[in-house]
Amino acid sequence: MNRNHFLKTTFLSGLALTYIPLSSFHLIQEKYSKNQLIGKGNSAIIGDTYTSKMHKEAKVAFEKMKVAALKDEINIEVVSAYRSFQKQKSIFENKYKRFTQEGLTPIESVEKIIEYSTIPGTSRHHWGTDIDIIDANYPKPKSVLKEGNFYGNGPYCNLKVWMDRHSEFYGFYEVYTKNPKRKGFKYEPWHFSYAPLSIPMLKEYKKLDIKSILKEEEILGHECFTEEFIVKYKTENILDINPQLF
Repeated sequence: MNRNHFLKTTFLSGLALTYIPLSSFHLIQEKYSKNQLIGKGNSAIIGDTYTSKMHKEAKVAFEKMKVAALKDEINIEVVSAYRSFQKQKSIFENKYKRFTQEGLTPIESVEKIIEYSTIPGTSRHHWGTDIDIIDANYPKPKSVLKEGNFYGNGPYCNLKVWMDRHSEFYGFYEVYTKNPKRKGFKYEPWHFSYAPLSIPMLKEYKKLDIKSILKEEEILGHECFTEEFIVKYKTENILDINPQLF
């Protein structure tokens, strides 16, 4: 669907399900601060755990989608939702230490990390709009977030079919699609974004000076974040996503 021509579903103030064009939603959204956009504080985030924390409006939409899925015997479980800057920094730096200890150079380590994981300060999970999901009806395999789990005889293939059919009705869109021409992060059939919030957030995020932010934070491997690297990372990893999320 082209959001400029079709009506999309969104939830306003957590009160009701309403239809408005996603393109029009930008006009009524608040401005977002740098700290909100890089995971350093957002009063709209609610929830108690790593898997339950979301933006309050995304949470309302998710709960409605979960209830609908249960009626079709799909039990959506969130395995990752909101991540603070510090949480993402810990994930990134632990991988960086492991890869460099295994003999990879700093830039090789960074390149390997960003196949699936974001550099802290650049994750969509900082916004409280994005979720990684599985189907709780099945025992968890050793690695739950693998493409093969969502297709064929994989435990989450029914979830994937259901999401393909229904997720956009609730405002959730797959982010890193299976498009052979797409660059950046590899395909993630488990990662969905609540578009009515993430679209305006991305619009504001694009205005930030990413290079300066990463330099200030002194993240392990930051010496690799050259101007050339940042331009490529921003183009491919941040912006080469599902076009419906712009």
